[in-house]
Amino acid sequence: MQNSNDPRAVPPPRLEAESEAAESVDRMTEFNRFRGLLFSIAYRMLGSVADAEDMLQETFIRWHRASNGEIQSTRAFLVTIVSRLCINHLQSARVQREEYIGQWLPEPLVTESNMDPFTILRIDESLSMAFLVLLERLNPVERAVFLLHEVFEYDHAEIARTVGKDEANCRQILKRARQHIADVRPRFEASLELREDMLAEFLQATNTGDLDRLVGLLTGDAVLHSDGGGKAPAVPNLVYGARNVARAIVGARKKLVPHNLTTRMVRINGEPGVVSYLDGRPYSVLTLSVVESRIQSIYIITNPEKLAHLVPLPPPC
Repeated sequence: MQNSNDPRAVPPPRLEAESEAAESVDRMTEFNRFRGLLFSIAYRMLGSVADAEDMLQETFIRWHRASNGEIQSTRAFLVTIVSRLCINHLQSARVQREEYIGQWLPEPLVTESNMDPFTILRIDESLSMAFLVLLERLNPVERAVFLLHEVFEYDHAEIARTVGKDEANCRQILKRARQHIADVRPRFEASLELREDMLAEFLQATNTGDLDRLVGLLTGDAVLHSDGGGKAPAVPNLVYGARNVARAIVGARKKLVPHNLTTRMVRINGEPGVVSYLDGRPYSVLTLSVVESRIQSIYIITNPEKLAHLVPLPPPC
């Protein structure tokens, strides 16, 4: 019979439960240390706030269930899980993207100074709508390798372990990804002040229906992107060329846009942008890409599913 004073004795149920609870708290604390990094990777990979949060939840579940022997580095373990989950999600979601009604744009992310510090690790050009749209040119593995190397500064050995491929293969994947991005990536980025000024001028020209002024604000190869997902008014196809884009915007404002919208200037994916509200609920998000003192791309999102995470306007006092 085992002595109750024997240190090898099984701990009482209460002590065992307390030990499990303490370990659970420690795991949550460790996970929260890297939550911003994980969300930053998942959102850039998927272009969806909701999907990124789902990936984080699944990552935590796997992290919580993992034995201590499986974990040599918390950061490496978590980044590997979330990266592979995102790759698998993109591969399985490919058919859904192909069947999407109209143009597909990423879910807009409001990046104000008072946002949850756990939400995003860094706000830079790689978070912009223009950059996320460029990433759509890459397949899931290329996207993961490119982001981990170019944005999060992982070396080839770390990336190889994360995506489950050898270093030589990862170098070739990165080379291909860079070529895909370099073909269409703007070479000259505008200052924040200029982008704010261009947005203000764009809104004024749009609100007054000044077609010529609007044309003058756009580059000759300007592009209008509009995502309604078949659930809200939107231009179904990409519109190219300054005058065509200007006409589409002025025409849509007259025929499709409610006249009783309330607008707020905010940061959208780190860029100056506008959220419009109808009866206090988010109705649309607009942001621009500015290159060499002209607007090159316009992004308008009206799909209500992609705006559901935005905070409604508070009721008037």
